Amino acid sequence: MSRRALIVAPSWVGDTIIALPMVALLRDRHPELELDLLAPPWTLALGARMPGISETLESPFRHGELRLAARRALGRMLAGRGYERCWVLPNSLKSALVPWLAGIPVRTGYVGEWRHWLLNDTRRLDVESMPQLAQRFAALALPAGAALPARLPAPRLLVDEAARSRTLLRLGLAESGGARPVAVLCPGAEYGPAKRWPPSHFAELADRLAESGYNVWLLGSGKDADTAREIVSLAARPPVDLCGRTSLGEAIDLMSLARLVVSNDSGLMHVAAALDRPLVALYGSSSPAYTPPMSERALVLQAGVPCSPCFRRECPLGHFDCMRRLTPARVVAALSDNAITPRP
Repeated sequence: MSRRALIVAPSWVGDTIIALPMVALLRDRHPELELDLLAPPWTLALGARMPGISETLESPFRHGELRLAARRALGRMLAGRGYERCWVLPNSLKSALVPWLAGIPVRTGYVGEWRHWLLNDTRRLDVESMPQLAQRFAALALPAGAALPARLPAPRLLVDEAARSRTLLRLGLAESGGARPVAVLCPGAEYGPAKRWPPSHFAELADRLAESGYNVWLLGSGKDADTAREIVSLAARPPVDLCGRTSLGEAIDLMSLARLVVSNDSGLMHVAAALDRPLVALYGSSSPAYTPPMSERALVLQAGVPCSPCFRRECPLGHFDCMRRLTPARVVAALSDNAITPRP
């Protein structure tokens, strides 16, 4: 009988991808374990694209929901699978409750939100020594007090090439974008508008990229549809709007074709990094010191205003300078300086 262990995934796409170095460390240290992932519905597709994950199970709870009876039922189901260990990545009490109800013998996670009694391999977070979320997750894969490796494994996502071909056919897109290279623009950010570059800036950049020889695609969820329509309406050379037209798995496959990605700090930014695509990451209210794109091919741009990062969902001062002052001209200049803009 195989030995099994469980990872309770974060609630965000980007944070789940940031957990990939931890998964790689666990695979190195425990090659005999089958590692399963417990994830919410909106990140479920990531499990199949994460190297080292055997099976992905759905955690059907929305943000903030307790639903104690449903958690007990999920705990009973997990108990029947014979997990010997569990790593709980979110810091909430509710995320630690199901592994405790399942009776998983070893339950690892950080102390927080009055949940120390639900975990029996508790860790205390040293924020100064581990400023990045990826480091904090990776440390849970090691014995308590063990030093992190000098360089974490790079996140990588798997691509389903057959599914990609079907998606291209369904959307009426040419394989590999046709004769011209593909630029993917990601105008969304689930956390809030303070992380989103203005639609007018995306429209101007789309025009400049089209003039430089790119096929430009807008990629995002259905929540980004209004923003995408505004970008298309403002652009002289309207990009292809794919927002809300793909699943997360399909978005990953399409992103793998990109010669260039320009994205807000979002889940799709981390997808691009994990696919090793040339990436320009736009930061405003958030900070690359905490959740940077983990790729040597990523370039982080910030406006450098004194009130950033504020980590607010909306600009508390009303001017939105952290994103507004990050102009399309600066993005184009950065692309040229880094030799990833094609010649006309």
